[in-house]
Amino acid sequence: MGTVVSLAVPAPPEAAAQPVGDELEAATAVVERLFNGLDRTFSLYRPDSEASAMARGELALADASADMRRLYVEASEWRTLTEGAFTAERPDGVVDLAGIVKAHAIREAGTSLLALGLQDWCLNAGGDVLVHGSPIPGGTRSWLAGIVDPDDRTSLLTAFPLGNPGKRALATSGTSERGHHIWTVGLQSELTAGYRQVSVAAADIITADVLATAIMAGGARTLTLATARWDVDVLVVKNDGGLLATPGFRRPPAQSG
Repeated sequence: MGTVVSLAVPAPPEAAAQPVGDELEAATAVVERLFNGLDRTFSLYRPDSEASAMARGELALADASADMRRLYVEASEWRTLTEGAFTAERPDGVVDLAGIVKAHAIREAGTSLLALGLQDWCLNAGGDVLVHGSPIPGGTRSWLAGIVDPDDRTSLLTAFPLGNPGKRALATSGTSERGHHIWTVGLQSELTAGYRQVSVAAADIITADVLATAIMAGGARTLTLATARWDVDVLVVKNDGGLLATPGFRRPPAQSG
């Protein structure tokens, strides 16, 4: 997927620090294997992937792997839920699950980390973030996820508190780094719909990532739909530099130990 993935695990009290090294090494290996495996299936940048074989017409979706078919079904369900703002097909008809596969990888990695017994961690894949627990083991402090300013990639617009209980995932979609890579099949809006960047905080990473992409594609209509239908917070950077923010992004993050 060409994505930089980082895993942050807070250090426990010094007396219990020794075992964490082994746990972190095992967790890192699991995350690497998972992302590499999904890349071999879903990447359209790899000529040997299933996705590329499907794009060339050498493999039908019905004959693809169970993972490919399951994720396609999930993406298709989101097309219905977002009233066409999110889609699994490019305008040329090629199946492209890039809008959901990274979030799926993050979701699966999070499940694996919990299975390893890790309760406090922050997983960041290309700026999309999923957390569990707290940056202080056993504490109540939230993780803070920064949102980059699209006009200055070295600066942050704001930071959003993520953790339990509450929203654990944050995803951002925009045109600053990859240009106009979002399509709007069946929509009458312009490609970027007047928005330059959309960040969505949600309870799960799939919802956050899909809705960030859908709002970028569908504009104000999809923004209204998303905030009415799902428990999410949204920060939009408009093409004219203006900001739109739900209440969760407007209040300063409270921190406690």
